[in-house]
Amino acid sequence: MTKEPKKKIKVAFPHMGTIYIAWAAALRKVGVEPFIPPYTSKKTLSLGTKNAPEAICLPYKLILGNFIEAIEGGADYVAMISSPGICRLGEYGSCIKNALTDMGYNANYVELQLYDGIEGIYRFLKEISGKNNPILFIRAIILAIRKVFLLDDLETKLSYYRARELKAGEADKHYKKALKIVDEAMNTRQIAKAKKLAFAEMEKTEIDPKREVLYVDITGEIYLVCDQFSNQDITKELGRMGVQTRKSLTVSSFLKDAIIPKIFRKGETHLQRANRLAKPYLMRDIGGDALECVSDVKYADERGIDGIIHISPFTCMPEIMSQNIFPKMREECDVPILPLIMDEQTGKAGYITRLEAFADLMRRRKRKLKTEEKNPAEPVK
Repeated sequence: MTKEPKKKIKVAFPHMGTIYIAWAAALRKVGVEPFIPPYTSKKTLSLGTKNAPEAICLPYKLILGNFIEAIEGGADYVAMISSPGICRLGEYGSCIKNALTDMGYNANYVELQLYDGIEGIYRFLKEISGKNNPILFIRAIILAIRKVFLLDDLETKLSYYRARELKAGEADKHYKKALKIVDEAMNTRQIAKAKKLAFAEMEKTEIDPKREVLYVDITGEIYLVCDQFSNQDITKELGRMGVQTRKSLTVSSFLKDAIIPKIFRKGETHLQRANRLAKPYLMRDIGGDALECVSDVKYADERGIDGIIHISPFTCMPEIMSQNIFPKMREECDVPILPLIMDEQTGKAGYITRLEAFADLMRRRKRKLKTEEKNPAEPVK
């Protein structure tokens, strides 16, 4: 009598941009089957909103919706990232677990503590795989980290080509092919090869190198900054308007601060820069990404960026605090700031209108500054 092969457990994470490519690679590396739920959609939002407290922020509702779809799709485990910081994220875990139990779902729930570093990820992989293989786990962690950095680099490339492409949508077409190349890489050698192939794929985009391009930093709550559904694909919409974007908060920048040991870091991390630049306006961490957001305005001003967009979920207290600091910063920082607050009621049309108006404002400002540089005003005698 032949033995049936042991069934692999299916583990699901919530979506946040392209992070699923990295965590899925780590799970496959340790012999666990990743369950990737359908990408966040209006259905996901509807499921999460229906079963969440009314005043809770948008990321919670979307994550809960992701988990409901994952469990209904056959996931055995749902994995939640948790944080001990001064933010409601620290309470998401127990709230989501209770919500799933109240709805009658019996999937196993497991948490990954953000600030436990490599040790925390190691414990997580050990728990879900049932193995204790240090070499295998370290390889899986390194693979996931390298993919995160490559994915962020690819998105930077995408933003460059979107703002200059001759044919609308061509950059996104090549980007999807590049993502597939990265997804298929499963070791260090393959990652190096995938980087070359993915970048070469992006370079196939035909561009107008002489196009007038605006440069905008996007800051705010990290989930909304990184997730295209929750921010209504803001980088794509801005790219269509000839705006090249840079996300101040990324998963790779977070890894440098919270996961990667200091001896392997190069240069100043985002949090280190935040502590340095935010001091005149915000003396200490008040939770969420507020400290980083305040410093990002100063950093954008120092670099002469055309504008900065602050995007946050409705009811997010740390981001409300940072937005209230921006008027004071405008006295010293000569950079246009557009605050955007998102929830499940945010309409697309009004949102696009605000982005178009902001792009027009930046473009007029940039042309005015260039004119003043060419024709400086004569000193009053």
